[in-house]
Amino acid sequence: MAALNRFAGPRAPATFSSSMFSYYALWKTFSFSSSSSLSSEVDLKSTLLSRSSSSRPDLPTNRNVQWVFLGCPGVGKGTYASRLSSLLGVPHIATGDLVREELSSSGPLASQLAEIVSQGKLVSDEIIFDLLSKRLQAGEAKGESGFILDGFPRTIRQAEILEGVTDIDLVVNLKLREEALLAKCLGRRICSECGGNYNISCIDIKDKEGRPELYMAPLLPPPNCASKLITRSDDTEAVVKERLRIYKETSQPVEDFYRSRGKLLEFDLPGGIPESWPKLLQALNLEDLNHKQSAAA
Repeated sequence: MAALNRFAGPRAPATFSSSMFSYYALWKTFSFSSSSSLSSEVDLKSTLLSRSSSSRPDLPTNRNVQWVFLGCPGVGKGTYASRLSSLLGVPHIATGDLVREELSSSGPLASQLAEIVSQGKLVSDEIIFDLLSKRLQAGEAKGESGFILDGFPRTIRQAEILEGVTDIDLVVNLKLREEALLAKCLGRRICSECGGNYNISCIDIKDKEGRPELYMAPLLPPPNCASKLITRSDDTEAVVKERLRIYKETSQPVEDFYRSRGKLLEFDLPGGIPESWPKLLQALNLEDLNHKQSAAA
């Protein structure tokens, strides 16, 4: 059970439908093809607001958290967002997972996405909106409430559109030095059978005097998965470096966007999961009783 905190307060009155999907579905209502794209970010946001403001009762004053996780590729957004998702009882929605699921399907976007991902480029806003709206529609049908978004928004345009359709309580920006990020990305492995995520890299960075500065132990698979590990096709050094370069170029405006609204929590990872998880909970004013019990055992 989590002891919830100041970041998950009551929702202020807004101007959109009380159904989760109704306002997310607005993204999907518009065709983002070249023949019907809106001419500017301002036009798109204004249209979303005008379309969603006409028919809604007042929202309930309480709801589950609506958080965003930012951070460079490989920093561990998925790991920590997933843990918090379980702790708080809200869905963890990772746009990277949505892209990979589409890639593995025979859907209409698969071939287009394969080319984009193999080059380390960012997936377009239009594709991300389409995949995200489908995921949120599916969650709405299952009765999901609240969310932790992982990997979205990645551009200022995405952040502005998101702000136009829902309230974000908190944005957690995970940070890690680049040499550790590169090692983590190159060490990622996936079990081809169960889908488990592991990392074979042992990161041990020392300062000029040889004193330990950052240590992250490998996350090794159990024996039954060890022989079934595969590497993601986009986890090559060239692609990872390109992803990091692009992220740096686009992330600063998004960080500034949320910083100016008082919603950005910057968290420097002090090490691996054993060191970082308790400190992240402390920064969020949360408690993980299961973690405490297992640590005391």
